[in-house]
Amino acid sequence: MRNILLITVFSLLFFSCNRCSKKSGTNDFPDKPNSSSGTDVEAWLTSPQEGVLFKKQSGSLIFESSSNTEATIEADTTQTFQEIDGFGNCLTGGSAMLLNAMDATTRKALLTELFAVDGTNIGISYLRISIGASDLSDRVFSYDDMPASQTDPDLSHFSVDMEKKDLIPVLKEILSINPTVKIMGSPWSPPAWMKTNQNSKGGSLKTEFYDAYAAYFVKYIQAFKSEGIRIDAITIQNEPLHPGNQPSMLMLAEEQRDFIKKNLGPAFAKASIDTKIIVYDHNADRPDYPMTILSDPEAAKYVDGSAFHLYGGSIDALSTVHNAYPSKNLYFTEQWIGAPGNLPGDLAWHIRTLIIGATRNWSRNVLEWNMAADPGNDPHTVGGCDQCLGTVTISGNSFTRNPAWYILAHASKFVRPGSLRIQSNQPSGLPNVAFKTPGGKKVLIVLNDSGSQKNFNLKFRGKIVKTALNKGAVCTYVW
Repeated sequence: MRNILLITVFSLLFFSCNRCSKKSGTNDFPDKPNSSSGTDVEAWLTSPQEGVLFKKQSGSLIFESSSNTEATIEADTTQTFQEIDGFGNCLTGGSAMLLNAMDATTRKALLTELFAVDGTNIGISYLRISIGASDLSDRVFSYDDMPASQTDPDLSHFSVDMEKKDLIPVLKEILSINPTVKIMGSPWSPPAWMKTNQNSKGGSLKTEFYDAYAAYFVKYIQAFKSEGIRIDAITIQNEPLHPGNQPSMLMLAEEQRDFIKKNLGPAFAKASIDTKIIVYDHNADRPDYPMTILSDPEAAKYVDGSAFHLYGGSIDALSTVHNAYPSKNLYFTEQWIGAPGNLPGDLAWHIRTLIIGATRNWSRNVLEWNMAADPGNDPHTVGGCDQCLGTVTISGNSFTRNPAWYILAHASKFVRPGSLRIQSNQPSGLPNVAFKTPGGKKVLIVLNDSGSQKNFNLKFRGKIVKTALNKGAVCTYVW
């Protein structure tokens, strides 16, 4: 796809796509470029037109004291914004099933590529899992299913044993590769007996079972903790304004507010649960939903922040919520890619709108939807998504990397948990976002969104690097 242009101070040289990276050393760079010898900048390129797929470039980009009239992206570590928790996927029940069915050697190799950071591994650092079934499970279930007309308000039948077949073993293997991966749990539906329609699809939570459902969350977190798996955060309901999925539930903002204020928050406090409570978990067209909850002090005191998807609305709605409630965090928790995938279009949209857009609008994470599906986009529930393309397609013991792999890689490998977003300007046609890592490295992710090749500069502390990207190319620069 797109060649990177290296323009030296003295002459104009056109290098091929695989010649624009750091040439030496792996130590952290200081916060200021070196003197006359310059500081090497490592570059990782995805350029779909040229068939370059997340490739470390072999040339060298050097910070130098010079000037020109090209567009300039300047990174500024003196202006910092939110801390980053990570980038990753939703590890659905179906994903876990396909992964666990692989032979141990192949599965370990795949999980290493996904979760380790060294070499060409992409270092996923955040996962969202379903509490019970999602629509990308092979069947509908909760952790306390009962026969029709029976209830279990004391949760005496609660059990996560069904997750010991696939999900829990896969999570344990992932944590053995990267023990710092954060995990968020989200329910698609409570047990059907808790709901007004006694069904896994639709309905609402009966007020008489608010206490039981709060206890359900507590038991879930404790059960996974007993397996050595920490649930860092939970959302109350996946897509609470979309009761047509299987499973699903309608939960209005006022209902979620009251459930947190009167039941879930006190239950967590009583059980000394420090898992974060995150509200909403639906599209950016309704920022009023989380703000309804956050405007209530008694509910808000239990709430860490709000989560969003982008099947409706605009990504800058996250900033609307941030500006109204700056002490509360923001998360981006799901976006699908439709099968069969279109790398040029998917890469550009997801990098521009999510990796760049969500983080520039205060999100602490970015999660693509399904980690894995088979060649038929299975498994899924009856009525569940049958066009959700996985980050990988798994067929037996073989796998194929799909667009979300490369989208995530440009951030997840380099912007490690604890990184801070820093200031960077956005010249026309060059959307970008910059970070400073806990080790002091600077990371700049740039998309050429202009429709033609763009020559431009990277500037830091008064020195510049001259570079270029062809249209539609994405490059992550690290120094």
